[in-house]
Amino acid sequence: MLCAAATASGVQALQQAVMALHADGMPLQRTVAVLVAQTDGRLPAVIRAGVTMLTSRTAAVVHLPHDPHIRTHGLRTASRLRSRTRQAAHSLAQAVLTAAGATWGMPLPEAPRPAPLAVVSPASRPL
Repeated sequence: MLCAAATASGVQALQQAVMALHADGMPLQRTVAVLVAQTDGRLPAVIRAGVTMLTSRTAAVVHLPHDPHIRTHGLRTASRLRSRTRQAAHSLAQAVLTAAGATWGMPLPEAPRPAPLAVVSPASRPL
């Protein structure tokens, strides 16, 4: 997932990151881009144009609308969030799940289990 502010400079930075990742052969078909609105209202034309470019290169682009409750309360109380914000969060989770499913199949395979940590005694540590 790549996130940026829904501003001209944010979209430009996101586009540059996507282009660099594409040039390095990274699997952008399972990358979701998120544009976080800084204010209420419709996205400016320059941002909508950037979304068009990003949509053709990534699995999905999700717009997270401005919600003043996130800044003051975080995500602790979902009931305070606007319905648009809750819907965008649902769309984001669905986009990530869809991209993962397209890559690894559904249902998703179990996550690998890491090896247990080895306990190192102070005497065996290198100086």
